[in-house]
Amino acid sequence: MNRTKSHIAVIFGASGDLTQRMLIPALFNLHKQNLLEHPYAILGVSRTPLSDKQFRDKMQGFLPADDTTSDFLNHLHYQPLEPSNEQEYHELKEHIERIKKEKNMPGNMLFYLSTPPKLYAVIPKHLAAVGLNKEDDGFRRLVIEKPFGHNLTSARQLNRDLLKYFTEKQIYRIDHYLGKETVQNLLVLRFANSLWEPLWNHKYIDHIQITSAEKLGVEKRGGYYDQSGALRDMLQNHLLQLVGLVAMEPPTVIEADAIRNEMLKVFQSVRPLNREKLQENIVQGQYTSSLIQGKQVKGYREEDGVNPKSRTETFAAIKLHIDNWRWSGIPFYLRTGKKLPARVTEIVIHFRPTPHHLFDSAHGATNIPNQLIIRIQPDEGILLKMGLKQPGSGFTVKTVNLDFHYSDMAENYLPTAYERLLLDGINGDATLYARGDNVEKAWEIVQPILDEWDENPDFPLHGYPAGSWGPRAADELIADEESGWRYPCKNLSNDGEYCEL
Repeated sequence: MNRTKSHIAVIFGASGDLTQRMLIPALFNLHKQNLLEHPYAILGVSRTPLSDKQFRDKMQGFLPADDTTSDFLNHLHYQPLEPSNEQEYHELKEHIERIKKEKNMPGNMLFYLSTPPKLYAVIPKHLAAVGLNKEDDGFRRLVIEKPFGHNLTSARQLNRDLLKYFTEKQIYRIDHYLGKETVQNLLVLRFANSLWEPLWNHKYIDHIQITSAEKLGVEKRGGYYDQSGALRDMLQNHLLQLVGLVAMEPPTVIEADAIRNEMLKVFQSVRPLNREKLQENIVQGQYTSSLIQGKQVKGYREEDGVNPKSRTETFAAIKLHIDNWRWSGIPFYLRTGKKLPARVTEIVIHFRPTPHHLFDSAHGATNIPNQLIIRIQPDEGILLKMGLKQPGSGFTVKTVNLDFHYSDMAENYLPTAYERLLLDGINGDATLYARGDNVEKAWEIVQPILDEWDENPDFPLHGYPAGSWGPRAADELIADEESGWRYPCKNLSNDGEYCEL
């Protein structure tokens, strides 16, 4: 991992949950690995009135106590600010200038918007008003958390607003899924091994499944989630980004725009969804009350902050086709949901069965197609399922696993997604960040679904018991595939937190 240049990281929303749980611990780990060039500073910004010491004391509670913690905390500073008040940005600029002077450092700055989406266009405008977008004395980079809009129209408007004040090369739209080691390894698996390229097409692949399951419900986010839903929260961004990486052509170089250009071509090739046939290609569901391990669990409509008559989906499954040379005729099945049996995200490549079933049921055997499973979380790794002869007489075929687990590489440090993405953002590497045109194209893919759901209150919303793998209608969606959905967990722990590959 490359060491950064000296810089100031300005975090808006510094008193929020994301900053405390993810951003500050990630920056601490980068500090501990000596990847942050000294001098550097982290300036927290939010409405909450705090002094530097109070901010440091608060952040200390989210860090381990070791011999590097005290040094790291000394790099933290704080500025109270009302983000919608342009006048207060003059004070922010003055604070930044004081830090630069005290530490004798250049003007390299990363602005991280860990704020509600309604501020995504407001903060850049006010930063520009005081000249903090200008790269006169160093780089200026703007990192924005999802959601990037609420639909296609708002995503386009957000991009237009941002580009008034920052250039596309300055804007970093963060999707933490792309920072996960296994997601990045997908590129290496595909393009560093001659084994896969001849097979990675419609001639040898039957279909592809991408699953992102969550064991938790909406918890304390009912009010937010009821305005979002599974399609917006997970499928439109995380899962479509995975589709892009699975389906893309080899880039000319491993460089940000080369990779994102190929992903854009994938999104452009997705067959438009016909609203008249949506029920054949999309299933929405909502979890209902049930017993899980003898404990009564609330249904979605009973959660705090949720409309008792809500039609917001907590489960979504979709069937997509990519109309290009490589993927013609190959369906991609995506599903995501809350209150499923386990927390797990994986990509499953289902290869076509052998053309002649030598070891069929007449010999007491089966002809099971090969599967390549790329586990994103947890128990990160890669597994290939293949058939081998079971010891003994006859030709009984048994499916065996050839697998690799990142946990087997105990001698190698495995960075968190936010560590990797923050480091890349500071270093100006946008490879694992979403580009504006890619974001808009992803919204364009799902917009017909959103329009139909908004305008047709009779579109089926299927209930499924909390703790199950979703509504039965999702099985019908994939009924054309003999394998059906892969149920991804073996040796599932009782609490659903461990899901072995």
